[in-house]
Amino acid sequence: MNRERALKIVLVLVGLIFLFAVYPLMMFLWSSGWRWQPNQPEYEQMILGVYATLGIFLLLAARNPSENRSLIAFTAWSSLVHAAIMAVQAFQHASERGHLLGDIPALVIVGVALIALAPAKQPVQQAAAVMTQVGS
Repeated sequence: MNRERALKIVLVLVGLIFLFAVYPLMMFLWSSGWRWQPNQPEYEQMILGVYATLGIFLLLAARNPSENRSLIAFTAWSSLVHAAIMAVQAFQHASERGHLLGDIPALVIVGVALIALAPAKQPVQQAAAVMTQVGS
């Protein structure tokens, strides 16, 4: 399997997870006694809205990853930053330790996979040639 095909598959999988699985995962974790402390429904709604929106854009990006490098990079790096912040909080607050086994590793996997598979940056000359052909 080539790199672009693998990236498209990862974008679709992550997009679908962000769009459809974040809410069920939150509900499953809540039923097992783990949830953000203190209970902040506004925060949870915001997370759901941001990840569902990002999921839609990742699904759209899967059509042509090379034209969506910025979105892919944002998703990768924001996932790693989110995981890092959550890890610090998990070590500072015992009530947050469940994140170390759940969403922190998941976000790291997403970030690393997208960075590893990210489309190569087009050389300036190649981009200029494409722009010239489009303008003709």
